[in-house]
Amino acid sequence: MIKIGSKFPEFNLKAVVSSELDSAFIDINNKDYQGKWMVVFFWPKDFTFVCPTEIAEFGRKNDDFEDRDAKVLGVSVDSEFVHLAWRKDKAELNDLPFPMVSDIKRELSSELGIVNEAEGVSERATFIVDPDGMIRFVMVTDLNVGRNVNEVLRVLDALQTDELCPCNWHKGEETIQV
Repeated sequence: MIKIGSKFPEFNLKAVVSSELDSAFIDINNKDYQGKWMVVFFWPKDFTFVCPTEIAEFGRKNDDFEDRDAKVLGVSVDSEFVHLAWRKDKAELNDLPFPMVSDIKRELSSELGIVNEAEGVSERATFIVDPDGMIRFVMVTDLNVGRNVNEVLRVLDALQTDELCPCNWHKGEETIQV
């Protein structure tokens, strides 16, 4: 798996940004996010049970990420057409405020080292990437266990202080002064 401090791989992928067919699809690449914090999270498959709980929560918290000048991207190995169908089918995904990105060729997942060989899907992985394109945080959970979006926000807050942050630190609390 790619390491903290590595450059996030370049990508050029299809994404779904709307539930309406005439405005659903866009091309998306890493250059679109230069100079911004990125939170890139991967889920194993569309039309499953744990994944929509996480995707919907990232959607509900999107304004919190935007307030921190961070762009959220959700990614799976499903096609953009499957993303659109799922988005239309699942009420909590209808109006997501971030792109659902298709890594159907598994190129980005492979470069990141997060392809689950047994299942042929991306691991349930989350990356925080700084404005210089460097990976600053990686979290991977078992395919059956959803992640905690509040923890991703907490770590983003800590990284953005550029200070030493103790265990369980939250935004507004004292950092460690050396």
